[in-house]
Amino acid sequence: MRKLFIAAGLLCSSVFAMAQSATDNGSAYNPHDFFLQGFNPPAGNAYRSANGSPGPQYWQNSASYTIHATLSEKDTSVTGDVLIQYTNNSPDKLDYVWLQLDQNLFNAASRGTAATPTSGDVVGILGVDKGGYNIADVSVTYGGKTYKVQPVISDTRMQVRLNSSLLPKGDKVSIKINYRFNIPAYGADRMGRVYTKNGIVYTIAQWYPRMCVYDDVEGWNTLPYMGLGEFYCEYGNFDYYITAPAGMIVYGSGDLQNAAQVLTPTEIQRLAKAATSDKTVAIIEPGEVGKPNMRPTNSGNLTWHFTMKNTRDVAWAASTALVWDAARVNVPSGRKVMAMSAYPVESIGDTAWSRATEYLKYSMEIYSKNFFEYPWNVAVDMGCNITGMEYPGMIFNDYLEKKAALWFVIAHEIGHNWYPMVVGNNERKYMWQDEGFNSYINYYANDIFNNGEYAHDPALFSKRHFAWLDQTELPKLKDPMMTVSEAMDYGQHYQYYSKTAVGLKLLRDVVIGKERFDYAFRKYTETWAYKHPTPYDFFHAINSAAGEDLNWFWKEWFFTTWTFDQAIADVQYVDNDASKGALITIVNKGRMILPAIVQVTESNGKTSTITLPVEVWQRGGTWTFKYASASKIDKVVLDPEHVLPDVERGNDVWGKK
Repeated sequence: MRKLFIAAGLLCSSVFAMAQSATDNGSAYNPHDFFLQGFNPPAGNAYRSANGSPGPQYWQNSASYTIHATLSEKDTSVTGDVLIQYTNNSPDKLDYVWLQLDQNLFNAASRGTAATPTSGDVVGILGVDKGGYNIADVSVTYGGKTYKVQPVISDTRMQVRLNSSLLPKGDKVSIKINYRFNIPAYGADRMGRVYTKNGIVYTIAQWYPRMCVYDDVEGWNTLPYMGLGEFYCEYGNFDYYITAPAGMIVYGSGDLQNAAQVLTPTEIQRLAKAATSDKTVAIIEPGEVGKPNMRPTNSGNLTWHFTMKNTRDVAWAASTALVWDAARVNVPSGRKVMAMSAYPVESIGDTAWSRATEYLKYSMEIYSKNFFEYPWNVAVDMGCNITGMEYPGMIFNDYLEKKAALWFVIAHEIGHNWYPMVVGNNERKYMWQDEGFNSYINYYANDIFNNGEYAHDPALFSKRHFAWLDQTELPKLKDPMMTVSEAMDYGQHYQYYSKTAVGLKLLRDVVIGKERFDYAFRKYTETWAYKHPTPYDFFHAINSAAGEDLNWFWKEWFFTTWTFDQAIADVQYVDNDASKGALITIVNKGRMILPAIVQVTESNGKTSTITLPVEVWQRGGTWTFKYASASKIDKVVLDPEHVLPDVERGNDVWGKK
């Protein structure tokens, strides 16, 4: 026994010496990039625990809204008033509050206008006639007293200075604002209007002044809205009323409260049928679009009343021109949930929008089962001129999209109801934390939907696809993913989607394993539902729940543009005798590290795959391990399934071609 121990010790010593003395063959890898105590997420505190969950004193403020708005077709405008009930749960007194005025992006003097590239206005920021908010007046009610204020408006932000400080830990204030804005035709690819043969489709979002987030990380979050970086919002309840021409159907986030006043008995009856049907049920059929008998009245205006609880935003759409259908969504708790789609007759077709409700229903069911149950009662998919945009309970998608691309964009946009609508990260700073997570669950659903109907569809794996899972693009990236959304190279912001999704798949499939990663990712989602996680909360949460110190991965994947290149350096037999085993030497030539997946094929026909953990790279960029061969080795291949983002495949094979 002791002789075996000594022999094993000598072999380990010789292998270690080989690893230490071997050159790095021009490798850019330096273990000090990972294994010094230089990179760690921030330490836990009373507000955010080191295990990635909210701390014992975590707080967040809340904002609830009562909104009245009127759609005017005469001048394509929205006029309204909003009453905001704001609660200060922070430990700080607040002498002022900040609000977001997102419509001001379309003002000719906005920062977003100034920063639009000369190469082209690809998302529709420029040229809105008299764009931006017209704020008529602002009043504050505090302690039973109401007074008017002169707001300080700076670009897409508005400061309201209070006569009395809003006290910590639960003090409340009400703010009322009267406003108006012109509806952009193509508002930054987030809202707008499209002219179809049966009428205009209005999709309305960023349509009321709303509170900026005040949090324990940065205080007031007042980064301007410039078009690319999205939103960061407080949670609360919404009670809103939309007045529109009587011939229109209004589709809104949340629950319609006055169906008997704004729908016909036939439509109400069909909705009741759809609520119990797994098959799509027509609410307004193609031949009924725009018909007078599909409206309770055809003169004047009607006011639609919607409510939505515990949400960070709402959006709506209105038109006379849409087919409307719906179906039941089956969620784990058994609650009544419905999926709806509304789209122009130009979109009809079995390879097009006639399957939209099916796509919406099944993606919601997949996400509800595997990540977190869809929390609201209705989800609506609008066919319009927006390529893809998400709001709680409401998504806008390209009405001309078809086949796999249509499935994927519907599943993607409704997926945002999980990230960031339930898990409310700061999109304006960390786009990857919602776009990337959502792209990851998007491909997860893609593998499952209809037994993988679109799992391998070329349309989803082409360079033109917005969330293309392409590893060969990594060497071309200019900016780390922790770059603030608006500062990312404009032509490469797709990496927020694709690089994040690839990274999460690597953690799940290679580094951690499916069961442990799925548990950790779901725990993160559950823990931060309706809260405001930072990237570091996510890093802590996965480290803790998966039981891995993954700081090396967080550093390389999100904070750098390093690339990955493993190579086979040498294969030798112990004592020149293949039956005694082989010493296989691999090299980490790039600066990024990942486990090594080594496939060995022997001349006797045996094939084995060995996975070496990242710890083999702790002491240097070269590693030698013993493989228990019984015959000569014909071939050694690194990463035979190409699951790792290796930028040079030519050095991954040793032996027979």
